[in-house]
Amino acid sequence: MENVTQRIDQYDDEIDLRELLGILRSSKTKIIRVTLCFAIFSVLLALWLPNQYIATVVLAPAQQETGGLSSALGQLGGLASLAGVNIGAGESSESQIAQEIMRSWSFIDAFIVENDLAVEVYAASRWREEQNELAIDDDIYDVASQEWLIEDDDTDELRPPTSWELYEEFEDRVTVSEDKITGLVSVSIEYFSPHIAKAWVDLYVGAINSHMQAREVVKVSRNVEYLQNQISKTAITGMQEVLYILVEEQIKAKMVAEASPEYAFIIVSPSMLPEEESQPKRALICILGTLLGGMLSVLLVLVMHYAKKSD
Repeated sequence: MENVTQRIDQYDDEIDLRELLGILRSSKTKIIRVTLCFAIFSVLLALWLPNQYIATVVLAPAQQETGGLSSALGQLGGLASLAGVNIGAGESSESQIAQEIMRSWSFIDAFIVENDLAVEVYAASRWREEQNELAIDDDIYDVASQEWLIEDDDTDELRPPTSWELYEEFEDRVTVSEDKITGLVSVSIEYFSPHIAKAWVDLYVGAINSHMQAREVVKVSRNVEYLQNQISKTAITGMQEVLYILVEEQIKAKMVAEASPEYAFIIVSPSMLPEEESQPKRALICILGTLLGGMLSVLLVLVMHYAKKSD
């Protein structure tokens, strides 16, 4: 009895498979037409999408001279933490701090404002290579009157993009990554124009170096001010001597920071003008679009057939 049931099931499966093949064979014209439509659409989409280019610079963390200060602080014991001097931080931690700052909202916002990049970041749609200029979306920004055309959802008034909107647009274009083995840091910016992508990545590296330099100068200045106050408060000769050593080391650190334009990172491999676009992947778009059209057309034919059959 069981053998008979198995034979019936196998026969039913065979009939079902033949039925499916028959449905597909009889609807091959429809399948080809739908697949062809998807293929044409994917080709048009691939041609319509604007080219984008990636400019990349490779950086190495700058070496920080902290030996003299650490030696002096060793004589003072607990005063190191009171003075706000971090003797445990090495170059890797400074590099990680700089990378986090580069990804931060405040730093990117300041970078856009200082370099007046709001229009290029938010309103550009593609690069006109023949005219060597950016194409600006007329629905977002009016070039003639230099006015933003973004409609506020609450007041229905025209407004410029918010700081958060600019951050999101730029953050999608910038990539900061670190090689855990070598410690080298790669900074990449993707944009419609290869020239602007290269200019931006160079400005970005210069901005983080300037930011970290100013940050260190402020920190050292506060340390010097604090140590000088401690000198005026203590009457112990030995402690005053150590404090003077600390002040001297901090002043040296301030001078080094002010004289180092590449304070946080040293450029190992400078950015080059990209010649090949990073996206869109036109061949991949066409292949995937065609395959998607083929699968959807087969599914559509089968659904329509069995829907009619059930009715």
